[in-house]
Amino acid sequence: MVKDHNKSIIMVVIVFAVATIIVSCAGKLVTEKIDLSDVPTQTVDSMNAIQSEAGVLQMRMFAPLMQRFEKEEQSYELFPKGLFVYGYQKDGLLETSIISKGAKHTTMKDSEKWEAFGDVVVKNHIKGERIETDTIYWDRATRTIYTHCYVKLYSPDGFMQGYGLESDEMARNAVVKRPFDSYGIVEKDSTDIYIDTINFIGPIIAKEKKLNLIIKPSDKNNF
Repeated sequence: MVKDHNKSIIMVVIVFAVATIIVSCAGKLVTEKIDLSDVPTQTVDSMNAIQSEAGVLQMRMFAPLMQRFEKEEQSYELFPKGLFVYGYQKDGLLETSIISKGAKHTTMKDSEKWEAFGDVVVKNHIKGERIETDTIYWDRATRTIYTHCYVKLYSPDGFMQGYGLESDEMARNAVVKRPFDSYGIVEKDSTDIYIDTINFIGPIIAKEKKLNLIIKPSDKNNF
C-alpha cells in the first residue's frame, strides 16, 4: 500500500509539472506580440519583369524570390536570393547585365533607391568591360549607377581598381574615382580583337538566345 501511495504522489507531481509547463508556454504565446511590419506582405517566386517603350525591349529583370515589406514611412522589396538585370539597345542587342547575390528596392514619398549587394558583377557586353564590387546603387532619376566601395574594372584597354565608381546606367562610361595600382595596355596585338560572344552568334540564334537570357543563379560565373 505504501508503494502504491508513493506512486500516486509521483504521478500527481508529474501531472502538476506538465500542466504548469503547458500553462506557462500558453501564457508566453499569448503575451508575445508579432510585429507585422517585419512580415512580408507579398512574396513572389521566380519573378520576371520587363520594361519596354513603343514595343521595344529596354530592360529585363529576374529574381528567384521577391519579398515586399510595408512600413509607415517607406516600403521596400527585398531580393534575398539574388537579382539579374539585363539592359538592351534599341536594335535588340543585349548591352548590359548586372548580377548580384542580393538587392533591395526602397520606395519613399518623393524618391526611390535601388541597391544591389554581394559579389556584384556589371558587364557591358558591347565594350567588353566588366565591373566587380560589393555594392552598387542605381539612381533611376539620373539614370546612373555608382558605388563608394572598392571596385575592379576590366576592359580590353587594361585593368583599373580603386574606391568609388560612377557611370551611366548602361555602364558605357564607367570611371573609377580613386584608382590605385592600375595598368593600361599601351601596345595592343593587332590580332587580339574583342568579340561580343553574347550577341555575335547569328541573327536567328541570337534572337532566340535574347528571348531566353534569364539564367539561373548557379550559372552566373559562366555568363
